[in-house]
Amino acid sequence: MRSRTNAWQSASAASLRRPCDWPQSPGNNRARGHSVGQATRLLVTCCCLWVAGWSTSKAGAAPEEANTVAAAGTDATLGFENEIVPILTRFGCNTSGCHGKAEGQNGFKLSVFGFDPVGDYQALTQEGRGRRIQTVIPEQSLLLTKAAGLVPHGGGVRIDRQGEFYRTLRDWIAAGLPWGDPQAPKAVAIRVEPREESLHSGQVRPLKVVATLSDGSERDVTRLSRFQSNNEALATVDEAGVVKVGDLPGDVAIMASYMGLVDVFRALLPRAESAEFPELPAANVIDRLVHAKLRKLQIVPSGPAEPADLLRRVSLDLTGTLPTPDEVRDYLADERPDRYARLLETLLQRPEFVDFWTQKWGDILRVDRQALGHRQAYEYHRFLRQQVAANTPLDRFCRSIVAARGPLAEQPGGSFFKVVTAPGSMASTLSQVFLGVRIECAQCHHHPYDRWGQDDYLGMQALFTGVSFKSTEAGDSLQTQAAGPVVHPRTGAVIPPHPLGGEPVAEGRERREALAEWMTAPDNPWFARNLANRLWAHLLGRGLVEPVDDQRLTNPPTNPELLDALAEHLVQSGFDARALIRLICLSETYRRSSTPNETNQRDGQNYSRFLWKRPSAEVLFDAVCQVTGVEEKFAGVPAGVRAIELWDSQVAHDFLKLFGRPTRLTACECERTVEPSVGQVLHVLNSPAIEQKVSHAGGRIARLTREISDDARLIDELFLTFLGRHPQSGELEAAREHLRTAGPTGRQRATEDLAWSLLNTLEFQFIH
Repeated sequence: MRSRTNAWQSASAASLRRPCDWPQSPGNNRARGHSVGQATRLLVTCCCLWVAGWSTSKAGAAPEEANTVAAAGTDATLGFENEIVPILTRFGCNTSGCHGKAEGQNGFKLSVFGFDPVGDYQALTQEGRGRRIQTVIPEQSLLLTKAAGLVPHGGGVRIDRQGEFYRTLRDWIAAGLPWGDPQAPKAVAIRVEPREESLHSGQVRPLKVVATLSDGSERDVTRLSRFQSNNEALATVDEAGVVKVGDLPGDVAIMASYMGLVDVFRALLPRAESAEFPELPAANVIDRLVHAKLRKLQIVPSGPAEPADLLRRVSLDLTGTLPTPDEVRDYLADERPDRYARLLETLLQRPEFVDFWTQKWGDILRVDRQALGHRQAYEYHRFLRQQVAANTPLDRFCRSIVAARGPLAEQPGGSFFKVVTAPGSMASTLSQVFLGVRIECAQCHHHPYDRWGQDDYLGMQALFTGVSFKSTEAGDSLQTQAAGPVVHPRTGAVIPPHPLGGEPVAEGRERREALAEWMTAPDNPWFARNLANRLWAHLLGRGLVEPVDDQRLTNPPTNPELLDALAEHLVQSGFDARALIRLICLSETYRRSSTPNETNQRDGQNYSRFLWKRPSAEVLFDAVCQVTGVEEKFAGVPAGVRAIELWDSQVAHDFLKLFGRPTRLTACECERTVEPSVGQVLHVLNSPAIEQKVSHAGGRIARLTREISDDARLIDELFLTFLGRHPQSGELEAAREHLRTAGPTGRQRATEDLAWSLLNTLEFQFIH
């Protein structure tokens, strides 16, 4: 292995017992190691707590005693569910990072985000032998002393001893731990005021959260709400709901949540300096909507990309393949005004387009050999490839998987249900893939950032109960058997099968067929938007909704009108994926230069310039093989198979693993890692396997060195091969000097050095 020199190298209910499940005598306490004084205090406290527990039950502590009247002397407004749970949520006590995690914290467990207030009441007031609450001396309750930092607390100081929240908790304890009036109005919706506003760098904006109660009244719940910014680089928000704007332009959403309800404040953040917005050409609706947003932000977009850069970009984006030197020359020499449109049509019809997009669908639909076996996994992959090659409309493609039924030999899309085998996982995976909606967390509790609760998750799960396979002479056959009802694990209620936000499926109808019909309907609020957003994110480097598989109210698109337009185009085209790809690639927005100007150099959100992006591991490795002219022989597949053609994600390969190839264990786009790392840089710089390709006697570098005697022509060919462009004058001179210094005897090695240097540039390793 030899070092290479390089001038360009770049390098997150149960019934309530009385709180007196305690020892009966001081002797029992002494046996546990307590002193007589401690035992006496425990006994006195036990008796006081028994009295307090009796008063509490008379005050309506248990939900089943809903008709009781609040005891005299208690504040009927201090109900546990409406007053105390919001405080626990507001300060993160019931989050997964504290007492809301599965195992709790230090023996104390609360339901996540307060979704089970009855269980929380019992945990707080009765578990741990009632040690967390002292109704006789409220100030000595662990609930207060720990939260206020008066005794050591792993969560730190959460509330101010002089503040209103401390007083509320203390008064509730002193009042006898009232549950509250079960008939008291509950919050049914919240709204943030204001809803939208244009803010400037450094500006501060307090938000107000108003809850609408079940009786129609309203209540200011700002002090009990939690807030979160979806982009802290643009704007932050503190615990009081005060938004502070940074100095980057863009669009930011601030989420407010209260008692499982959410709403969003959106802020437009224009540049502080005004800019004269020029008249710009608009190829289609995409450009008109992008330009309208940029005009509001005072951002002027970059100019068009260089033809060679655009050729390389669209070739990699559509086919995962670099253009050859001859293709670059032909394209640059073509003077027809429609040369780019012609190129686009050619790329859309190439077999590499089918290979590349089959692999992308295989990732999220989980073509997994370990789960399916070799033959079935290949048949599943081949089914996906046939769908891409035939340009099957996306709605029909979706139905062929969601509603698959019968022998897998005839319905290979049903292989999905052999990879994902639990009804709940089927529901959450298909929701994430085809709707871009994440519901998995609603399996246990209300979604912290969306409208979905356990009823929604269980309704979707019920659509897949009974899915099973039967062995036949023709192989496995997918069927739906009769299954028992889905029962809510906490309430015991039977949950009817229904899609998200939809009506229950009629009795006797095939549930998955009903789901597929609802899912792919033109007016479905997620299907077309999700698929349009996924295609946009692949081509532009960033989704209008990001992450692309997390569509929700509290994660709005940066340009809602544009996402609506893309979804509408997809519907109107009959869900033709290639038609939408064509629309996007023909836009001026896609064809923009990646070189920033004075106004957009800090904009990474609004498509004012093309964003540099890392190609997938398979695409990058194929590029290494292509430019060196040395194929890779992958284990278990014939020679000549490229990385983008691999249907088995388990094929062992160091480069693909290091550069983020997904294992296909989930449907999340996050499984594929595209963020660069130090390990990746060091690998390309020092890999013996790459070195062998560069210096291979039968490789491209050796051949070019033998066949081209003129140094300038050789250098030009190298640049066209690796970077898809001709060298600039400075690059040409530096390279010529390097070859000249090496002399005739060292020309081969010097050429390899130049190739190694080009291979390690950011320009080669990124799409730009």
